[in-house]
Amino acid sequence: MLNLTLVDWLILLIYCFVAVGIGFALKPHLKTSSDFLLAGRALPAWICGLAFIGVNVGAPEVIGMGASGAKYGLEAAHVYGIGAIPAMIFLGLFMMPYYYGSKARSVPEFVGLRFDEKTRGLNACLFAAMTVFSAGISLYAVARLIQGLHIFDALFYAWGWPLEWIFGFSVLFMAAIVMVYILLGGLAGAMYNQVVQFFLLVAGLLPLVLLGLKGGGGWNGLRTSVAAVDPSLMHEWKGVMHAGTNPMGIDIIGIGMGLGFVLGAGYWCTDFRVMQSAMAAKDMESARRAPLIAAIPRMFFPFLLILPGLLAIALPTPHTTTVVREQNGIIYHETNVASKEAEAGKGLVPAKLDAMTGHVMLDAEGHPLLDYDLATPKLLLHYFPTGLLGLGITALLASFMGGMAGNVTAFNTVFTCDLYQAHIHKDASDGHYLAVGRWATVGCILLSVATAFAAVQFKSILDTLQLAFALVNAPLLATVLLGMFWKRATGHGAFAGLIAGIMGALLHHGLTLPTAAHPGIHGGWIAILHTYPSDMTQNFFTAICAFSANFIVTVVVSLCTKARAEAEMLGLVRVRAHLVWWKRPEALAVAILVAAVALNIFFY
Repeated sequence: MLNLTLVDWLILLIYCFVAVGIGFALKPHLKTSSDFLLAGRALPAWICGLAFIGVNVGAPEVIGMGASGAKYGLEAAHVYGIGAIPAMIFLGLFMMPYYYGSKARSVPEFVGLRFDEKTRGLNACLFAAMTVFSAGISLYAVARLIQGLHIFDALFYAWGWPLEWIFGFSVLFMAAIVMVYILLGGLAGAMYNQVVQFFLLVAGLLPLVLLGLKGGGGWNGLRTSVAAVDPSLMHEWKGVMHAGTNPMGIDIIGIGMGLGFVLGAGYWCTDFRVMQSAMAAKDMESARRAPLIAAIPRMFFPFLLILPGLLAIALPTPHTTTVVREQNGIIYHETNVASKEAEAGKGLVPAKLDAMTGHVMLDAEGHPLLDYDLATPKLLLHYFPTGLLGLGITALLASFMGGMAGNVTAFNTVFTCDLYQAHIHKDASDGHYLAVGRWATVGCILLSVATAFAAVQFKSILDTLQLAFALVNAPLLATVLLGMFWKRATGHGAFAGLIAGIMGALLHHGLTLPTAAHPGIHGGWIAILHTYPSDMTQNFFTAICAFSANFIVTVVVSLCTKARAEAEMLGLVRVRAHLVWWKRPEALAVAILVAAVALNIFFY
């Protein structure tokens, strides 16, 4: 059982008070719906940049990337390199001027300005559903984390409550904290908390990585230990360059097109959850710099998030051991009992237990189903002493709050502006929309709680989120790119393309299945025509199908329908500021791209 001391609890409570205190501090400044939903569009670039990265590094990312590190090794770093940096640079240089210059309050509103209301409404509904799903997964993840670390076990023993209630208690408790500080501080409150979360995450996970490397004999020791498990886990590019002979089972086409272009750009260039941080900036140049500022720490986050998974899988697997010793003529037998899920696991990564039978769960090939999502939490328990343990747990919980808050604030903006104001009550007072935004916050959190309770035992949180992005963000990328860079694209084409993209993704998912997975949530629910080496590879090609179907249908339908007059699309063009070269975002973008390439060469 986890033994949290007074110091650990104090660190955790201080963070909770700070999170709520930020909301109270900002409450007097929330006088309009713009203040609540858009932070008044008055925040500096550095706040927007750190919040931009903070909203992305939520509990699913922190826990999920540790899981991917244990499951796929250093290849998971492609999510940060190819899957993020180029898209963030492209967003800052070429797309942010369209979003910010159009004065749109959300991505669906921009889609409506560029195309028509039916396309805006479809995009808003899909996005709202995905934010609820993502927020629910965040709640599910943090409740699993609290259960896995046994944080509240001692309290429940003291109160005489069943331990089975911990999951529900954790979901409701964490949801209540997020709801309070969003209702008080709005988007600005969420963003300032995401900045605090960013620094907490670095302070909490950097010592974990350093202690893990020190305990494992440094980088060379880690390579030796991991080689005993699977040598390919320590190669970022080698397996990709050799016909996909790697744990992820992906080749250069899947990495480049599926992750680097469709999923990467689809997330960073169209997902309003991260975009709202940049769109809250005080001016155009600040909005353009926000994703570029965020890209700098993003390059180094694999060290914080992926290495814990590798360190966990490389440690010895726990087993029940008995030590016999003699003292004063008396023979003592000391037995250290390892749980059955720990013994059936790999390294510190335990196997999953069936909630009904208590037996170890098996995959389709009869192997134990590993609970990769517990890789980082288990490593934290293994290495952290008092004080650092409290800081590490606080960092994980803070990451959950920041990620969920980003989903909730994006939902309340899209619901208020793109669904309620656009289609239900167009001419209400500003105070009315402010109230709707707050009620939308409550509604989103309640739906997220229901989603968390209904969540299945995911094989990997990150794999599940990637599937959601493939279904929603990948087709939207084709719509936005064609809208921004092809004047001939029409509203009818965009609407038909979005539907075709989603149907294409669903069809591909329903006809394929990852190796050793059971048909259902992992795919194959129509028929099994093709088997992929992993969930991640299947997600990459699902995204490619979604983007391609949308792109083709949008182009064909647009050529058969009447385009809007150019005069009607004024204000949707890029605004270019006249600055000296070294002050321009392009100079920062080049420096970031060079650094990203250097890191990939180092890990080749």
